[in-house]
Amino acid sequence: MNERTAPRSIEQYLAALRAALAGEDPALVQDALYDAEEYLRAEVAANPGRSEADTLELIATTYGVPEEVAAAYRTTEQQVRTALAPPPRQAPRTLLGRFFGVYGDSRTWTALFFMLLSLVTGIFYFTTVVTGLSMSAGLIMLIIGIPFFLLFVGFTRVLALAEGRLVEGLLGQRMPRRPVYPSKGIPILQRIKEMLVDRRTWTTMFYFLIMLPLGILYFMIAVIGITVSLSLVFGSIAGLLMEAGIGSGTISLDNEIFFSPSPLAAPLLIVLGVLLLTAVMHLARGIGRAHGTLAKHLLVARAGAA
Repeated sequence: MNERTAPRSIEQYLAALRAALAGEDPALVQDALYDAEEYLRAEVAANPGRSEADTLELIATTYGVPEEVAAAYRTTEQQVRTALAPPPRQAPRTLLGRFFGVYGDSRTWTALFFMLLSLVTGIFYFTTVVTGLSMSAGLIMLIIGIPFFLLFVGFTRVLALAEGRLVEGLLGQRMPRRPVYPSKGIPILQRIKEMLVDRRTWTTMFYFLIMLPLGILYFMIAVIGITVSLSLVFGSIAGLLMEAGIGSGTISLDNEIFFSPSPLAAPLLIVLGVLLLTAVMHLARGIGRAHGTLAKHLLVARAGAA
C-alpha cells in the first residue's frame, strides 16, 4: 500500500480525506472529518502498544482509505437527500399555475413557520451573546475570565449546531450534523489562539446578534402580510353576507362601528387579498432560501479550514 493510500498520521489521513471531498458541501465535509477523526483517535487510543502509523495502515483495510471514505459519504449523502426530499410535484405549465403553486410547496409553509419562530430564537440568541460577551469582558482580569470565555464560545457552537438542525429541517439547507472535532494534545494557550483566529467563532456570534433584527423583520412580514391579506378576503366576504342577509353594511364590535365595503368593491378586495396573500407566501419562500444560505455561510466551517 503506497503513501497516498496509507497516511502515516491522523493529520495526514484527515488532510487526504478533506482533499478527496474537495468541492462537496462544507457541511458534509465537516461531518465526514468529525466521524473520521473520532474513529481514528479511538482506534489509536485502543492500541497503545502499536504505533500510530501501523494502526492507520490497519485501519486503511477496515475503515477504508480516504478516497474510499469520501466515495461512501457521497453515496450516503445522495441517498439521504433522496429519502428526505419532498414528493416531486409536477411543475405548473402556466404563469398563473406557477404563481398559485406556491401553496403546494411544503417549503413555503416551513419557511413561514421559521419566520414566526425566529422572533423567539432571535431574542434568545441575542441575549445569550450580549450577556456572554459582557460577562467575559468583565471577568477577563480575574482567574475565571478565560475559562468562562471558553465555555461561552463552546456554548455558542452548541447553539450553532442546534440552529443548523432547525435551518435544515425547516428551510431545507444542508447543515452540519456533527460539530468540529475538538483539538487534542494542544496547549491551552494555543487552543485559545486558534479559537480567537477561527472565523467561525465570530461569524457565529454575528449570526446570533443579527437574528434579533432579522427575527423582528421576519415576524412583522409574516404577521402583517397574512393579517392584511385575510382581513381583505374575509372582511369583504362578511360584508357581502351581511348585505345579502340583513341589508346593513356595518359591523358593530365593542360599540365600535365598522363599515364593510360596497358590494361592487368587495369582489375586487377579495381578489386583492388573495393576490397579496400569495405574494406573501412567495416572499416567505424566498426569505427561507436566502436565510438558509446566510446560515450556512456564517455557521459552517469552511471546507478548507484546518
